[in-house]
Amino acid sequence: MVRTAPVPGVRSVLRVPGMRAVFVAHAVSMAGTLAAEVALSILIFQRTGSALWSALVLVCSFLPYAVGGTILSSLADRFRPRRVLVYCDLLSAVCVAAMLIPGMPTLGLLGLLLVTGFVAPLFQGARAASLSHLLDGDLFPVGRSLLRTISQTAVVTGFAVGSVLVAAVGPLWLLAVDACSFVISAALIGYCTPAAPAGDPDGERTLQAMVKGSAEGLQHLRTNRALRQLVLLTWAVPGFSSVGDGLAVAYTAEAGSAATAAGWLFTGYAIGTVVGELVVARLSPDARRRLITPLAFGSQIPLIGFFLGPSVVVAAALLALSGAGFACNQGIDPLILAATAPGYRGRLFTVQTSGLMTVQGVGVALSGALGTQLHPGVVIGATGLVGAPVVLLLARRR
Repeated sequence: MVRTAPVPGVRSVLRVPGMRAVFVAHAVSMAGTLAAEVALSILIFQRTGSALWSALVLVCSFLPYAVGGTILSSLADRFRPRRVLVYCDLLSAVCVAAMLIPGMPTLGLLGLLLVTGFVAPLFQGARAASLSHLLDGDLFPVGRSLLRTISQTAVVTGFAVGSVLVAAVGPLWLLAVDACSFVISAALIGYCTPAAPAGDPDGERTLQAMVKGSAEGLQHLRTNRALRQLVLLTWAVPGFSSVGDGLAVAYTAEAGSAATAAGWLFTGYAIGTVVGELVVARLSPDARRRLITPLAFGSQIPLIGFFLGPSVVVAAALLALSGAGFACNQGIDPLILAATAPGYRGRLFTVQTSGLMTVQGVGVALSGALGTQLHPGVVIGATGLVGAPVVLLLARRR
């Protein structure tokens, strides 16, 4: 009787030395960051009474990804990933702590948030580069999947818990907790995780050289057709399917439900993503690769159902099905890893993260603008109608 080798899954990843600390650190910093976004939004609204100023918190969280993730991406290859991760956490802790200075003006608060936003894509790129050294080719996509699962779980609980905590202890105390969460994350990464080598340790470390190195990373992506198609696919899937979040409140109102029912739509997509990631992580690497096209295509099809004007509960179920398709990344990640030269991994993963956040932000903004002129359900359905052939084409070309 021939014994088959066990499928590399979440347990296999957690057995790798230092991985538990990586994921605990991620969970701690994610929870603190999301709660702080709620606290900062409420604090700025209390000071200004302006919904626009309060909304700028989310803008300042997304906007720096497009700049910081391209100009600074070479930092993820020039230095050891663990050092980059620790410094990013400590810089974020200092910025959040500075928000507690009495009399800090609103523009100052947003400026400090912008700095943490510039740091975020560099942190995520360095962490992905670190995982690519610490985990083998089969475990790497499971490791990244687990990070996404933690992020989505934090999204489901973070905003709700953050609102409750702000009401209980106030926004300033919650910001203090966030600063501490970054310090805890830095300590866990610095003392409890193994070191990984720098991707390009011999590169110059002057500002001019690092900007040039970042440009070389973009050139590497542009000239590598196979890699470019894979990265575009990782942007397109959530770029189209995330519009439901941007129009959640408007769609809830159109369906005749209370505005608070929009929470069903926000959590539906996140829960679907978590379930999809956990299920696909139990499959073999070959099965994950075969599922890239079905999952990517399946992430768009449920959106077309919004043309029928479903109830909020049914709409949440459709978004959950759409979110489950995001697990296609578990099949894509090993292909990206194989197509990327080791010296460019940090830059590539930083640019990938930056592009992902930028595309989602632009998609949500455009859908919101269209939602003011058309029925939100029609906008979401049309997005699925356009997104389905686009992701299918990219998936087949990869």
